[in-house]
Amino acid sequence: MVESRTDQLGITTPDKLALGLSGVDYLADSKIATAAFLALSLEKPLLLEGDAGVGKTELALALSRLFGSDLIRLQCYEGIDATQAVYDWDYAKQLLHLRATEAVGVQADRTSLEAELYEDRYLIERPLLRSLGYTDPARPPILLIDELDRADDEFEAFLLELLSTFEITIPELGTRRALVKPVVILTSNRTRDLHDALKRRCLYLWVDHPSFEREVDIIRLRVPEASVTLSAQIGAIVQEFRQQGLVKPPGIAEAIDWASALTLLMAVEVTPQWLEMTLGTVIKYREDEQRIDALGLGTLIERAFSRLGE
Repeated sequence: MVESRTDQLGITTPDKLALGLSGVDYLADSKIATAAFLALSLEKPLLLEGDAGVGKTELALALSRLFGSDLIRLQCYEGIDATQAVYDWDYAKQLLHLRATEAVGVQADRTSLEAELYEDRYLIERPLLRSLGYTDPARPPILLIDELDRADDEFEAFLLELLSTFEITIPELGTRRALVKPVVILTSNRTRDLHDALKRRCLYLWVDHPSFEREVDIIRLRVPEASVTLSAQIGAIVQEFRQQGLVKPPGIAEAIDWASALTLLMAVEVTPQWLEMTLGTVIKYREDEQRIDALGLGTLIERAFSRLGE
């Protein structure tokens, strides 16, 4: 009987995966742990959608730390194409080879000379192709395709071959297949809808902002210097911010940054003064700053702190 990937990795249940992730500073709730476990077991890509800063990218980083695997990250952007994502040819080396052949007077027919120019030694592997070259099933590479919604429709369509068969065709060299399938995590902030063809090839999870209790636990884990009281106050205020219809509601990443900033400044609690001086660590748009000011910092803190006694 062939061992499953999760057996090879020593992760046999979602709870064990969640426990392992907590050991590398990632607190996964049951939905995230189950989705990641199924992606590992079924060897299918996992598509994570949600607001920026909710921990989508961090899951891939945590899996890399947990398994001691290489993290191969492809940051998507408008206009990305195969030469940035899959492979390219080292044109400078190819040109040197041609000149060296001419200099030594080697007689070679045109066909064989052209074939020499498209050998592996001139191939530049980009993230997608590099992710197919691993052989140790106990340490599969983690392929993070980050912010796919920023890429064009054409690039999204280009990914379908990889996500279906885990192989890439190079016209000059043939087809490269993965001996060990990479663990593929795709993220999207949903600035545009991804196509059904891509979603069919993936497991899917919408990642929401954490609950108040979990957010406080994450802050305490990532910023252990912050007191329990300060962590709880930060969690409550960040939760209150998210109720205000901001252009960019703060994510857990901003909450952690804010906790680090206040701890560095030796603040023991959040006051209107501290909030005003450090607002830039958690609020990133001028329009949101103005909205918070209009509400009144004292009023907002009072509303947030009223939750702590509930």
